[in-house]
Amino acid sequence: MKLYFNADEIFEMAEEIERQGARFYEKAASVFKEPAVKQMLTGLAAMEVGHEKIFSGMRSKILSDTYKGYDPDELAAAYIRAFTEGKVFDLKKNMADLVSEKSTLDDILKMAIEAEKNSIIFYTGIKKIVPESLGKDAVDGIIAEEMKHIVMLVEKMSNL
Repeated sequence: MKLYFNADEIFEMAEEIERQGARFYEKAASVFKEPAVKQMLTGLAAMEVGHEKIFSGMRSKILSDTYKGYDPDELAAAYIRAFTEGKVFDLKKNMADLVSEKSTLDDILKMAIEAEKNSIIFYTGIKKIVPESLGKDAVDGIIAEEMKHIVMLVEKMSNL
């Protein structure tokens, strides 16, 4: 049996991941006084906003083309279902709520690295369902940027 899935819902999830990331980084930036830390965190928030716009554009394009995802081996649908059921990470949990005045930079960096890893995992699954004509290379670009975020966060962590 060939499985189809709702591409609109998948891209809404990707947009929500990016909105959550932006809110997390913005709130984390508000906790710290050091200009370099604030700048790094607000820069990451801005990048997440940019990623959300890319996914939103892809979503609009896919909907306007009446694209219905096709998953011949049913792997992408099972993978995405694990995300939607909260088995990989919970999209309903607001990451920004985890940030408090008592959060250390080490705490923030660890949470951020975990969130970036989860994003990469999810976007790797999305990449499987996006045809070249609808922006598969844009998903690759976002994955590469999320990987750069991890490198930046790890470097910052090692300098603490």
